[in-house]
Amino acid sequence: MASNSISQAASMATEICTQIASIFSKPTHPYPPPLDLLVTELASVASQNGRVFLYGVGREGLMLKALCMRLFHLGLSAHFVFDMTTPPIDAADLLIASAGPGGFSTVDALCAVARSNGGRVLLLTAQPETGSCVKHANAVAYVAAQTMADDDADAERDAKSRPLLPMGSVYEAALFVLFEMVVYKLGEALGESPESVRSRHTNLE
Repeated sequence: MASNSISQAASMATEICTQIASIFSKPTHPYPPPLDLLVTELASVASQNGRVFLYGVGREGLMLKALCMRLFHLGLSAHFVFDMTTPPIDAADLLIASAGPGGFSTVDALCAVARSNGGRVLLLTAQPETGSCVKHANAVAYVAAQTMADDDADAERDAKSRPLLPMGSVYEAALFVLFEMVVYKLGEALGESPESVRSRHTNLE
């Protein structure tokens, strides 16, 4: 019984990981590969001693919070929007925002405010052609994954055909994987050793 459960879990995990990995083999033209774009933008901000602001709604926001934490560990001044200690954004700074389905009213508004104060905006999205947030972006990172904008699940589906990754889960999981790659490549670009990264981790736990 236990071995069957383990085998089933391993099979599901493999299927999920394969689905996420397939996102990164899809072409993004005319947009640059998201990994290259993020590393370039973040390295540029770091070289100018600028700050990085991050925002996303729901589960997308959780992925960006995880990235915010690691950017701090890499030595950047990183802030999640709406935290009590978030400073004002200005011309030397970068806002990284996510709108998987293309637009959210809060993301639209924050990107517009960032631009009006001279900040640079990098938008992560799966809908670069139709989304409302794109008009505020200086750079677009196209993550070609399913979101709720193109989730074809409906009430008529029976339990047997339920997708392993429903609604926006593919996009959100792809963000987590993308950000781990970004942290690795950015650490190389900034010359950060594992020891220096570890030294910035909180000890108030």
